Amino acid sequence: MQMEDQKLQVPIGTIIARIYEVRGKKVMLDKDLAALYEVTTGNLNKAVLRNMQRFPEDFMFELTEEEWEWLKPEVEQSGWGGTRRLPRVFTEQGVAMLSGVLNSERAIKVNIQIMRAYSKVREMLLTHRDILLKMEDIERRMNQQDAQVGQVFEYLRRFVEDNNRPRPRIGFRSDDLS
Repeated sequence: MQMEDQKLQVPIGTIIARIYEVRGKKVMLDKDLAALYEVTTGNLNKAVLRNMQRFPEDFMFELTEEEWEWLKPEVEQSGWGGTRRLPRVFTEQGVAMLSGVLNSERAIKVNIQIMRAYSKVREMLLTHRDILLKMEDIERRMNQQDAQVGQVFEYLRRFVEDNNRPRPRIGFRSDDLS
């Protein structure tokens, strides 16, 4: 059993590499999920079609032509064949629903790993968000300091201009005696 569990392990990096962002949601393609579950894409989609009530639009949706054209370069393509229809994509909730629909030991174990991968992606995004917020704060402070430095340079420029202006002579002048 221990050896069989190790055989079912899919590296988390492999799963994360198959998570894409479409319509502002993190999703996985039907063909990638089918490969992870070791079923054909057709069989995966047949199981979904038999259970459509479990897959509302926020769990699973079909890509538009434009979305697929945009996503194609990011997706590993096999050297032969192609899709006859636009791919379906599954959100994290849709992937969770798939384990019940496919109902195999492999599907359950792979889904656990996929859920862990989604959690890892969320952690990474939160970390990146924190870094981004800190960078924005630093940039805001620098802009304030830039404005202050700009004022200092403006005062210096005025000071130099004032010093370059001819000044009237102070004191006694010989031409005043005549």
